[in-house]
Amino acid sequence: MSTQPPPPLPLDFSAVLSESKRIINAHSRHFLALSVLFLLPLSFSVTVFSTIHNLLSQSSDQFNFPRRHHHHHHHDDDDLQLPIETLALVACFALFFFVFTILAIGSISYSVLHGFYGRPVKFVSAIKSGLTSFFRLFITHIVVELLLSLVALLFLCSFYFVIKGLDLVCLEIDTDSPYFLALAVVYSVVLLAVLLYFKVNWSISSVIVVAESSWGVPALRRSGYLVKGMRRAVLYFFLSFGLISGILTWTSSIATAKLGGDALGGSQGWNSWFFVAQIVVTSALLTLILLYFFAAQTVLYMYCKAVRGELASEIAQEFAREYVCLPFDDEKVPHLVSVVYT
Repeated sequence: MSTQPPPPLPLDFSAVLSESKRIINAHSRHFLALSVLFLLPLSFSVTVFSTIHNLLSQSSDQFNFPRRHHHHHHHDDDDLQLPIETLALVACFALFFFVFTILAIGSISYSVLHGFYGRPVKFVSAIKSGLTSFFRLFITHIVVELLLSLVALLFLCSFYFVIKGLDLVCLEIDTDSPYFLALAVVYSVVLLAVLLYFKVNWSISSVIVVAESSWGVPALRRSGYLVKGMRRAVLYFFLSFGLISGILTWTSSIATAKLGGDALGGSQGWNSWFFVAQIVVTSALLTLILLYFFAAQTVLYMYCKAVRGELASEIAQEFAREYVCLPFDDEKVPHLVSVVYT
């Protein structure tokens, strides 16, 4: 008589983080090199972005003031100079951030997967994985952004047609009306919930691209299948990392914007030293957070596979004729990942 398999166990954040820490500590030099190569430039750019923006704004104002004073007929062109420079800065930052993020995901996910199975972790192979999976990750991220933009566009069109429909039935709603604001808030909340739902469903798609060479829509479907039944836990997992990094980035941007102008302007004293120290500390902390996030994201992918019963057969093929138990908590998930192969 066959017995039903045990129900999926709740996601254990401590087990995921503990396994991530174990893999990172076991190959500390390897992950340090990857962090310096990919994550540190990301963290540094995020930390100093507000300072560069403010410095660019100040230099533009100083450069444009004499021209505005002597050439009043060029006033409109001068006013457009700052927005164009700002847009160029944002575009360059977004491109830099996007490229280095994809390279970091490809190399770190590959390294964590090999460390998880106990395989040798090589720096050259990790870099090669980041380069070979770049196109697949790029296309997958573009597909995600296009689909999310399409969902947002559908909500905006729906909101527009609802307002126009109310106008046709003689229920004209002014933009300053509390009814309009209430309807806008409802639509915004629903849109945010829908976008979060899709983001959670596709949260491990980048790891799937690296691990399974599946990309685009199939990778998104695969991610949705693996996280099914654990969406709430996965949401808490990503929100926790997002909240920590968001608070760190926000406080850093405030401090950098306040002290950056004086420090870069050549002022002496504790402000300059504090400005440099703040950038160094924030960049280091953000690099560490990103490293653990990408590593934990990969371990989360393995955990989801274990819950789905897919990992046991892979371990049986990887370590034939051996008893294997994955390094999660032995008291919580041994029946999911323990294999006896004869």
